Amino acid sequence: MTVVQQGEEAPAGSGGRMRAARIHAYGDASVIRYEEVPRPRPGPGEVLVEVAATSFNPSEVGLRLGLLDGVLPVTLPHTLGWDVSGTVVEAGPEVTALAPGDRVIGLVDGAAADYTVAPAAVLARAPETIPPADAAAVPVAGLTAWQAVFEHARLGPGQTVLVNGAGGGIGMFAVQLAKRAGATVVATASPRSEAAVRRLGADEVVDYTAAPLPGGMDVVLNLAGIPPEAAQRLTGLVRPGGRIVTVATPVDSPQATHFVARNDPAQLRELVALIDAGALTVEIAESHPLTALHDIHRRAESGRTRGKIIIIPRSTS
Repeated sequence: MTVVQQGEEAPAGSGGRMRAARIHAYGDASVIRYEEVPRPRPGPGEVLVEVAATSFNPSEVGLRLGLLDGVLPVTLPHTLGWDVSGTVVEAGPEVTALAPGDRVIGLVDGAAADYTVAPAAVLARAPETIPPADAAAVPVAGLTAWQAVFEHARLGPGQTVLVNGAGGGIGMFAVQLAKRAGATVVATASPRSEAAVRRLGADEVVDYTAAPLPGGMDVVLNLAGIPPEAAQRLTGLVRPGGRIVTVATPVDSPQATHFVARNDPAQLRELVALIDAGALTVEIAESHPLTALHDIHRRAESGRTRGKIIIIPRSTS
């Protein structure tokens, strides 16, 4: 996943302070600290955003554990949070497209805080038809689903796709986008997620805890972090000439593509347009204050989270 780095901090003594969820070292969830730190300042081409919400992404567990070291640029101490929804409060030099008061969303770095800085060019106008906090569910999950469905799976009418992990945050968007592409959607989900997955348009829902996964698929989208041996079994579910697209556990097969989502503001604007047109639903499973983030990390590691979880800084809730 491509993210952007945080801006410079306000100079000491400037009075600009904020709360942030940060890690100073890799480790278990106890390394997450809630600290008062200098508020960042926007540089040329950047804006300062007051955060309405960020959202939790399971891949942040890997970042916290140090498993993404060398994959993503991380400098410790590091402020968590990749999704941002909020309001521009200050624009740096050379910013012309955004102004204070504009509501925005984006895939940035350091959004688990009261404020974050981001290049104006990576942000999109926030959806107007959903609450500002809910919009934080869109960037990472929406972009990943968009690129999986349209770029890598190249889904189209008449195809059948198995969405493995349809009850997760990415799955919420992938099911809807696959239906929009004209595909027949078979979704895997636990009983607690079945109703939501059907509501989002799945043609068939398979309870992976009780039934084998069906074969003969044109495409398998793997959105779940599963053991390597289970990932390899996905190869038996696609027809000859079919494709496996995975954003989680890699699959060793010439039919398989493993990818990391990139930051694409144009695609983010497409997602916003679909949301405002009523063609794409954003569902929030849970909402919590910033100080619940360590508990959410623990629950995610033990498989006790589902769907999109948004994090609202207490000072802006």
